[in-house]
This record gives sequence, structure tokens and C-alpha cells, in this order.
Amino acid sequence: MITNKIESHPETLEAVIIRFVGDSGDGMQLTGTQFSDTSAMFGNDIATFPNYPSEIRAPQGSLYGVSGFQVHIGSVEISTPGDNVDLLVAMNPAGLKTNLHSVKPGHTIIVDTDAFTKKNLEKAQYETSPLEDDTLENYRVIEVAMTTLTKEALKEVEGLDNKSITRSKNMFALGMVYWMYDRSTDYTIDFLNKKFKSKPHVIEANTKVLKAGHNYANTLELIPNSYSIAPAKMEPGTYRIIMGNTATAWGFLAAAEKSGLELFLGSYPITPATDILHELVKHKHFGVKAFQAEDEIAGIASTIGASFAGDLAITTTSGPGLALKGEALGLAMMVELPIVVVNVQRGGPSTGLPTKTEQSDLLQALYGRNGESPIVVIAASTPANCFDYAYMASKLALEHMTPVILLTDGYIANGSAPWKIQSVKDMPEIKNNIVSEYKEGWNPYDRNEDTLARNWAIPGSTGLEHRVGGLEKDKVTGNVSYVPENHEYMTKIRAEKIKRVQNYIPDIETEFVDEGDLLVVGWGGTYGALHTAVKQINEEGFKNIGFAHFNYINPLPKNTEEVLKKFKKIIVCELNNGQFAKVLKININNLDITQFNKIQGLPFGNTELIEKFKQLVK
Repeated sequence: MITNKIESHPETLEAVIIRFVGDSGDGMQLTGTQFSDTSAMFGNDIATFPNYPSEIRAPQGSLYGVSGFQVHIGSVEISTPGDNVDLLVAMNPAGLKTNLHSVKPGHTIIVDTDAFTKKNLEKAQYETSPLEDDTLENYRVIEVAMTTLTKEALKEVEGLDNKSITRSKNMFALGMVYWMYDRSTDYTIDFLNKKFKSKPHVIEANTKVLKAGHNYANTLELIPNSYSIAPAKMEPGTYRIIMGNTATAWGFLAAAEKSGLELFLGSYPITPATDILHELVKHKHFGVKAFQAEDEIAGIASTIGASFAGDLAITTTSGPGLALKGEALGLAMMVELPIVVVNVQRGGPSTGLPTKTEQSDLLQALYGRNGESPIVVIAASTPANCFDYAYMASKLALEHMTPVILLTDGYIANGSAPWKIQSVKDMPEIKNNIVSEYKEGWNPYDRNEDTLARNWAIPGSTGLEHRVGGLEKDKVTGNVSYVPENHEYMTKIRAEKIKRVQNYIPDIETEFVDEGDLLVVGWGGTYGALHTAVKQINEEGFKNIGFAHFNYINPLPKNTEEVLKKFKKIIVCELNNGQFAKVLKININNLDITQFNKIQGLPFGNTELIEKFKQLVK
């Protein structure tokens, strides 16, 4: 029903969780991104979770073809995209069916009634329409004929075919949500003007539909008043919203500038890591050399060559690609050249769930090479700190002359959050082991007394000629050596070099309490969910629960055992079948660990974590 309304003041909320869902061609990722960016411009704290099918264009209306974008905005600290949804915008029956379970009872669902045809209902495996039976009786449902209203708004716009008109309906939904949450449409209109500046009819169409949705919401009796979410209180500075993959790319740019080296990327495209390649290609003006290789092996082989030539050299991949890179990664470890391998983890094994998140590549990163071949493994934990850990991966590789694997995952790589813009001059110094000229008595495997890093002699430097390759080296000259004692010495010195990285990484610190009844342990991209759950359970009166989150995996921080043994119980939560729990048990004797594992291609939910923690402390 449409009615004239009396003006009312928006109701103030601390936070809200919104999810946009529809077919992969309905523009849900764009819609969610625009709402997120607008809220970031307003000053809200934000966390997002894009969730889309593996197929480029899944069958229209199918359950497995649903594309979604969830955003959590607030005036308080936001560490996770959230569990239970306050508002679900469902553009078709399939989107409604696959996401209804996430909506809080009594909260709002907006549906495009034009999409609820008999054919679409059958595709979504509905026997009767959920708009007509009791399926939605516990929710506030706003039925909107979005497709019809979009066509009505655009009936006088020239140059658009019927398909283009229909595809504009996502802007109608966005306009409605902007009104509901007291957001301005200005940012999106500016975005449209820039993106489609050569297509004025597209700008006109989307702008008209956006405003039509905004105005329509203002007339609906079912929306008694809009909601307001105040800006969040953040540390002073200049912020921008950033995706994890973009932050990773920028971290490498900063490391290259700080170290004074050129940046080289040799990679083969693979979901969900490809956006790092896309981002770095844009920055040739910073001296970036980006090479799209013909396969994963060529990607890492070119990276080793670039490192040999004196570049900060990186390669990016996901789990299947890391498997292919294993032999060459062992070569880089043997030759002792600095490279960084970024593994944006996804659901496995094999092709697995390529657009879903998982943490199941940890043991592969640690042990997935032949022989004794230890390397440094670190993990980012939020979209924003992907920047910091890309920088630290570069620093450790260059200063310790070793390959470093940086683990992120599809959740934080595709997710976004506010990031405080940093100045390179304020970031930690990055040294390197480059030898610029020959001195009497120089040898290629002379080592730094503290780090055990060997010299880095650049080809073409007079007097610094030396041999490299995959065969075992003499401990001084680097020439091929089959001497048994030399092989054992080199095996142990390479392991000791990685162990000494402990002296250059921070100790692990616990949040909330230093000792107590339960320590929640996580690593990598689970940080937001675990931090939020432990914070909430402490606020509920469980005061002896601590939280330790690991970013440095190999080597572990020096005080790891000391910290863990201050708690009566330990629970390790990870999105795999218990891989980090195994790592802790290998490194610390007599450690009693409870595992909480999830392998569904989805991040942890707040409710499931809190239930598990309460079971352990009760």
C-alpha cells in the first residue's frame, strides 16, 4: 500500500547487517559495494562479505547461482560482516530460499514480486509461493514490483533495450535501502557519472531508477521511518575502504619503495588471487613489472629469475597453484633467494570451491616440498592488514634471504574494511643483503652472523660471479657438493636460519585477559569473527576468556608455549580440519587442545562460536 506519510525522525541504531541477493547478473556485488562505499564516506565502520557462485554465469534462477553481498555497518567497532541479517533484499525466489535462514525473526525482507513467477518458483524448488503461504509470517515483508517500477521510471529514456532496462532494477533496490538507512544517493550518482561518462543514456537510466527507488521507499507505509547509524569513533587519520587483495598489492608497492628495489610480479590468473595482478598492472609508473605467465610454474620460475637479478619478486596464487609451485619453491629455498608467494586460500581439494573461503592450505605451505625445506609462513587476518603483512613478508624475505609464503583467504581478500592510509616514510626500515662490489675473500655463501642470511650478489657485478642451481651447494663457495657432511651442515643451517626469524617477529599477545579458564586461539582470516565472539562473551560476564591470534606461523613467536600454558583450556578455531592445532601440538609438548572446525566455504558465525565457548567454560 502507498500512502502519504507524516515526517518522522530516523531511529538511531548502533549497527545494521544488510544482505543483497539475486542472480549473478542482477548486480548484487555492485549494489553492495556502493552501499558500503557510501557508508564509509559517511564515517561508519564497515566489514563486507561478497559471496558469489563459481560459474561465470550460473543458470538464471537456480539455487546454486545465487550471488550475494553482505555488509555490516556501525557507529561501534565492526570486526565481522555479522551473522544474522537485519535486512535481506531478495531479487528472486532462489535468493530468498538460500538466505532466509539468516534473517532475524521480526526483521525486514524486501522482494521483487515480478521475479516470483511460476517458472522461477519451480527453479527455487518452491511448491507454493512463499509470498502467499506462511513461510514469511515471522518477518516484515515489503513486496515491491521492482522490474515493473524500473520500466515505468525509464519509459522516456532513449537508447536502452529491454534487457538493459531490467538490469537497472538493482539501482531501485539500492535507492530504497539508501532511504531506509538515511544514506545520500550523491556518492553513487558521482560513481555512475565517472564510470559511464561515455554512455550518457546509461548514466541517466541508473540515476533515474536510483532516485525512483529512494522516492518510493519514502512513500511506503510499511517503512514507518528511516534508521540512522552515526559515524564510528576511529583513530584520527585519513581512511579509505579497501579490499584485501588491493591492500596486499599496495603493501608490496610500499615495500618496494622502502627497500629501493623494483617490484616484479610473475603470476598465472587464479580465483581468488587474480585481483592482486589486476591491481599491480595499474602501477607501472611506480616501476612495477607485471608478467602474466602461461602457467603457475612459469609464474614462480620468472619470480626466481627476477629475484636473482635483484628485484623484490613476488608471485600470487591459490591452493592448486601452490601445489604446482612446490618444486620451484624448493629451488628458491635451496638457492636462498628472497621471493614472496601469496596464497589466497579457497575451498579445496582440487578445484574444490573456488569462490568460497577456507584455511586448508596451511600444512601444504609448511611442508609441501620435497626434502628438508623450511621457509617462513605468515598470515594476514583482516582486509586492511593484508597491507601490513604483504609489507612484512617482503621485509622478512629480503632481510633473511628466504622465500616467504603469505597466506590470505577468499574471505578477507574479497572483503573490505576501512584502512588508515599510511606513509611509507613511517613504516619499518627494510634492509637487504645485496653486495655491490667485490672485496678480498668474498664468497657467495658468507652469512650474516645474526640472521644467517647469505650474500645477495647481483649478476653482472665484476668479481661476484657465482653458481646457483638446485643441486646441493658447498657451504662457502656455492659450488656443487656431494660431500655427506656438507649436505647435513647446509640442511641444518637453512633450518636454523628460519628459526632465527623468531628474533625479528613480535611476541604473541593475548586480548582481554593474560591467564584464565579458556584461551581461544585462531590464525589468519578468522580474526574478526573470533575477536567479536570473545568480546561478547566477556561482556556477558565470562571474565576469564582470552584470545590469541597468530599471524606468524613458521616460526611461531618465541613466547607461544609460555602464553598458551597460562590457561586451563585451549580451543583452536579454524576453517579446516585442525591443521594449526597439529602445528601447535608438534611444537609444544603435552598441549591439551580442543578443536572447533568448520569446512563449509563460509566464515565462522558469531552464535556458533559463543555456544561452543560457553560449553567449555560451564
